[in-house]
Amino acid sequence: MAYDAFLLVSFGGPEGPDDVVPFLRNVTRGRGVPDERLAAVAGHYPHFGGVSPINGQCRELLATLGPAFATAGVDLPVYWGNRNWTPMLTDTVAAMRDAGVRHAIAFVTSPYGSYSSCRQYLSDIEQARAAVGLDAPVIDKIRHYHDHPGYVQPHADAVHAALGVLPERAPARTRLVFTAHSIPTAMDATSGPDGGRYTAQLRETAELVAAAAAPELAWDLVWQSRSGAPHVPWLEPDVSDHLESLAAAGVTNVVLSPLGFISDHLEVLWDLDVEAAATARKLGLNVARAATPGTDPRFVAMIAELVADRLDPAGAVHRGLGTVATWDTCPVDCCAPRRPVPDNGAHE
Repeated sequence: MAYDAFLLVSFGGPEGPDDVVPFLRNVTRGRGVPDERLAAVAGHYPHFGGVSPINGQCRELLATLGPAFATAGVDLPVYWGNRNWTPMLTDTVAAMRDAGVRHAIAFVTSPYGSYSSCRQYLSDIEQARAAVGLDAPVIDKIRHYHDHPGYVQPHADAVHAALGVLPERAPARTRLVFTAHSIPTAMDATSGPDGGRYTAQLRETAELVAAAAAPELAWDLVWQSRSGAPHVPWLEPDVSDHLESLAAAGVTNVVLSPLGFISDHLEVLWDLDVEAAATARKLGLNVARAATPGTDPRFVAMIAELVADRLDPAGAVHRGLGTVATWDTCPVDCCAPRRPVPDNGAHE
């Protein structure tokens, strides 16, 4: 496929205290989220200087992609646009058009399939193209990468390193706990062509990571960052509730692995390093939090490899990666939202 640009698409986040409330209003626009909910989420940001780490992490990722692209033989200009904060995706697509870009390949900072983690980004891209209008570049999205070794191996090594921090790892008293962003159960039911793709992909990744890091240990997949109305069913159990269940069952050592995240978003820092850590202290649990891939060279090389695959699908076969995955082009009704679009929270 002939592509003439690479586009990094992410969620975006505030870069100073004055950005926090406007950012949250962007996230929740049209969803009827009350001001009290925004105030509660905004209260997390002062703990981190009013700055979300996600934009800085995107800059770090972009800085590492240049050498990785060169190694993979990828020669494309690099752009970056966000859903909810500067650089806004529409502005970036306009800049691409002005530079003469005709057909770009996009990498989204979410490995999994659901409305919020995949379909909504596709919609964001199309809305940005529509806003730019005539001569807006065509933009294709790279496939889900939840099972790629470049994503699995950094998570597995991080879990192995976290186990080394714990005082012991006896199987009867030690548990691996993988976390991901909770979503409404109705959203999971419409994830992927046949439903349930979000939870199925996360379970597959958890199995791969656990097998590589500590096959002798039991593991659980739990959820964090729920933010919807109490009467709307979301994926459960919550990570803090699950820690209470583990403590009651005699578990004393836990590794928390934020498997649903490619980097240490604010939700990882708040929900795990603050709230879950406080729960663990109260329960007397030994907890170590595993790192996320971030700019691990294997993760960065994976992005370059996936781009190279789309530039030359035949080359992917030669590297033993198979042909382009079937979900490079999602069916029109894949991950369709239930109306109204549920509040999936002011999250990254």
